[in-house]
Amino acid sequence: MFDDKQREFRVVVNDEEQYSIWPANRDLPAGWRAAGHVGSRDDCLGHIDEVWTDMRPLSMRRTAADNAPRS
Repeated sequence: MFDDKQREFRVVVNDEEQYSIWPANRDLPAGWRAAGHVGSRDDCLGHIDEVWTDMRPLSMRRTAADNAPRS
């Protein structure tokens, strides 16, 4: 088993703008793309905490915006 403290990870994002981390030395899983941040596990998770401010999937945010009252 690998020690996650010494592994390098990358931040990944899917089409619903949901974030995760993935080992930097592995191919990305289907449906995910690199989000431009690489570092330790803790560093990547900290980055996600900063940038992922609305946890709702993109489709839900769009639906809410479409149904919001207009003034």
